[in-house]
Amino acid sequence: MRNKFAVPLIVLGVLLMLIGIGQRTFWAPPETQSVSMEAEGAEDAVVTVLEPELLAEYSDGTEITVRSDAPFTLAVGRANDVQAWVADAAAARLTPGEDSSSLAVGTDKTGKTAPNPAGSDLWVVEESGEGELSYDWKAPGEGDWRILLATDGTAPAPTDVTLTWENDATRPFAVPLIVIGALLAVLGLALAFLRSGSDGPRRSSRRSAGPDAGTADRQPSVSGTTSAFTAAAVSRRRRPAFLAAAAAAVLAAGSAPAAAMADESAGSQPVIVDSQLTRILDSVAGTVEAGDAAKDASMLTPRVGGAAYAMRAANYAVAAKSADHEAPVPVAAETLRTQSIGTAADWPRTVVAVTQGEGNPVPQALLLVQESARDNYKLVSAVQMLPASTFPQPPAATDGSAQIPADSDNGLAMSPQDAVAALADSLTNPEGEKKDTFGANRFSEDVVKFQQQVQSDPKNEFATNTFQHAADPKETYALRTDDGGAIVFGYLSNTFSSTPKEAGDSVNLEGTVYQALTGETNTDKGIDVTHGEAVMLYVPASGGTGQALVVGAAQELLSANLK
Repeated sequence: MRNKFAVPLIVLGVLLMLIGIGQRTFWAPPETQSVSMEAEGAEDAVVTVLEPELLAEYSDGTEITVRSDAPFTLAVGRANDVQAWVADAAAARLTPGEDSSSLAVGTDKTGKTAPNPAGSDLWVVEESGEGELSYDWKAPGEGDWRILLATDGTAPAPTDVTLTWENDATRPFAVPLIVIGALLAVLGLALAFLRSGSDGPRRSSRRSAGPDAGTADRQPSVSGTTSAFTAAAVSRRRRPAFLAAAAAAVLAAGSAPAAAMADESAGSQPVIVDSQLTRILDSVAGTVEAGDAAKDASMLTPRVGGAAYAMRAANYAVAAKSADHEAPVPVAAETLRTQSIGTAADWPRTVVAVTQGEGNPVPQALLLVQESARDNYKLVSAVQMLPASTFPQPPAATDGSAQIPADSDNGLAMSPQDAVAALADSLTNPEGEKKDTFGANRFSEDVVKFQQQVQSDPKNEFATNTFQHAADPKETYALRTDDGGAIVFGYLSNTFSSTPKEAGDSVNLEGTVYQALTGETNTDKGIDVTHGEAVMLYVPASGGTGQALVVGAAQELLSANLK
């Protein structure tokens, strides 16, 4: 007689397996969930902002779908950067609703517009869309982030926004039901088989022990099969849990120091990430290349300012009158050798990149400054590294370099402005009190040597020649180095004045670039020639014994004017 429990166990097992499979298939919850913005009251907004607290709700990622009839821009930036760019513009702000199925929409009804956000250097990610755009959101790095949506800054911003994410709702009993059902079904089969097998010897007692031994051999075989199935099922269930637990332990072990570091470095995050710097350098280099090719200073204005603009514009003007005038050193976006990125949350912001392209015989230090949130970075200084010099070591890239006020020593041996003024004085008066402020360097040596040659040249015996170097305080920028010192960029005007000593004497200009600029072969009044000198200095921390250093420089003829 068969075991009376076999069939019920099999039936129950199959039933449990079907229920478990059903929970993973046709009874399973939806794979995704979504929530949409209700645009009521936000029709006049020229920007739509997804706030940090909303994005933080979806730390594992979410798909953001935006629909708009007009072309629009989706931009991702650090939370404070996006807010600074939005400023007082009319904005719709999306935050989490009262439950997971809704969004809260707040509005800044200022009635004010904003610039077109396309192409802003603030954005870590920028996408263009029209009709429908889907963007997979994931935080680009540490810190708080915002997402901005806008058309041209004056027309209504997109307000049809849907967030979609994977549904983490589960049927927790599905796998256990399948496993238990399988065990019960196999157990029922085993009982049925064992019962039928045990009936055999009683009906054929005269048979030899061989078949009985075979039956006995089969019993462990069936039992072994059951054990193997059970172990496999449990193993498949437990292995992901074990891996997840191990991963969680590793992450937990690493996250505590990371969190501590994040707290310690709060407010000292680099103002741009690597992808932004690459994009900015490409744009700057492309703008300068186009301006150099056309020798048109107006083409430089979107990306060049300050000393860099003054020197390049002067070069173009001189080249227009003197065909053999040497072209300026090219500005390259790559190869990027090192960088120093400011951490100031406000503006202006400062970034230094050292690059060397095919047209650069030596590495070139590029100083980029962003005046306000709605301005793009501009190249304000470009200097060539001097022979035997090295770029001062900036802090770790993840920490960024603190900006230093130009008029404050801030733990330095001297303030940045004082350092540039000291260099100007040492060039004007090589034997003056500032002569030992800077270590030996090629730039100072060449300038002083040229001045001495002009003053001692017998051909100039009938002229009085003087040189005056003066610092421009407005063009001084400084960033902290890893050792507590500072990289300092400055700008000097170097005026060479040549005046006849006595009545009847004259200054000969024939065959020089000054003849091309003034249109005269000589002058009995004299001439003033001005060069611009962009410099990069290293100023040590206070209390040290090291000298300040000149590590980079560039010089350009600005003008030649008759007295």
